[in-house]
Amino acid sequence: MQAKNYFLLTLFQKDNAVKALLEKDKELAKLAEKKQTDLKNSVNTCKDAACFTGAVKFTDDEIKQVSTELTALCKPSSALEKLVKEQLVPSYTYSLYKTTSPAELLVKAWEQDIAGVNYTIEVYAEGKKPNYPAIDSISYNTKVKRYATLLYDVNATLVGDVKNAHLFFEPAMQAALLYLQINERQDPANYEPMAQTVNKGAVEHIKTTVWNKYPYSVILIPGAGPDESAVALSAEGMLRCRLAVQEYRSGKAPYIMPSGGKVHPYKTKFCEAEEMKTYMVKVLHVPEYAIIMEPHARHTTTNMRNGVRLMYRYGIPASKPGLVITDKSQTDAILVMAARCEKELKYVPYKLGRHLSDTEVEFFAVPEAMQINPYEPLDP
Repeated sequence: MQAKNYFLLTLFQKDNAVKALLEKDKELAKLAEKKQTDLKNSVNTCKDAACFTGAVKFTDDEIKQVSTELTALCKPSSALEKLVKEQLVPSYTYSLYKTTSPAELLVKAWEQDIAGVNYTIEVYAEGKKPNYPAIDSISYNTKVKRYATLLYDVNATLVGDVKNAHLFFEPAMQAALLYLQINERQDPANYEPMAQTVNKGAVEHIKTTVWNKYPYSVILIPGAGPDESAVALSAEGMLRCRLAVQEYRSGKAPYIMPSGGKVHPYKTKFCEAEEMKTYMVKVLHVPEYAIIMEPHARHTTTNMRNGVRLMYRYGIPASKPGLVITDKSQTDAILVMAARCEKELKYVPYKLGRHLSDTEVEFFAVPEAMQINPYEPLDP
C-alpha cells in the first residue's frame, strides 16, 4: 500500500544514507518534532473532526518548507541526488517530471507524495468526495457527533504507532494508511506479491516463452462489474472472456490478461480479474499458466495502464503489441479515450495501434504508464 501510493517517502525510509541525511537536517528535525507534538496535543485538545485531521495533514507552508530543504540537500554526489538518479528516474513513477534536474524532480516527487497523503486523509477521514463517489467514498457518516470519537481513537492510536519515528512525514503518511485500513480500502495490496502468488505460474512460463511465434504479447480483457452484490461475474465479463479465448486458441498471443479490481457495486467482495480467471480456467479450460491477473484497475483507463505496468514488470517484450479485446461499446470508448486519460491521469499510458475489428484494438506499452496517480489511492 505504502510503496504504491508514496514511493518517494518509502525510499526515504529504506535508504539508510538518505534517512540519516534527513534526520540530521536541523529544519527537518524541527518539523518532525512539531508534527509529533501536534499529533500528541490533538488527543488532549481537539473536539471536532477537522481538528484531529488538521493535526496530521501538511499545510502549504510546511510543504514549501520541506521543498526548500530538499533542494538545499540535493547537492551533486549527495545521497539524495544518487537516489534520484538511481531509483526515481529508472522507476518512471514520477515520469511527468522527467525533464527536470535531480533537485527539481525530487521536489516534484515530494510534493506529489504529500499531496496524495493529504488527499487520502481528506477523502477517507474528512469525507471529501473522491473522483468516483459511487464506488470510492468513505465508509462512515462524518456528520454524526460520534464520528469525532473515532478520529480521536485514530490519533490516539497513531501516537503509539509513530512514537519512534524520526522522519518529518511519518505521522501524516501513517495516518493516511490507517484511514485506508479502517475504511477497508487496502485494494492496492490485494493479491500481492502477485509474482509469487496468483501470477506465479505465468511469470515462470514467461521465462521460456518464444515470443516470435506470436503476433501479440498479451490479450487484455477489461473487466465489467455486475452491479449486483450477489453476482460474481457479469454476462459482459463472460462474453469478453469467450472472445479473448477464441483469439488465444487461434495463436494470437501466449497470455490472456483479465483486468479489473473489486469495483462494482460499492465495496463488493468480488474481484473482476479473479472471477474472469476462474471462469476461463474452470469453464473454458484455459491453462492457468496462460493467464496473468491484473486485479487492481477500477476504470478502463487503468485497465490499460495497469496491463502495461505488468508487461514491464514481468519481462514481456514492450516492442511487441498487445491486443485489447472487449465488446463493441467499450472498444469504441478506448479508441477515443486519450482525452479522458489526459484529464484523469495527466498522460496517456499506452499507444494505440490498428483498430482490427469491433472488438479488437492493438496497443503498445509506454514506460510512462508507471507514473503514480496521487488522487486515486485505491489504484495509484
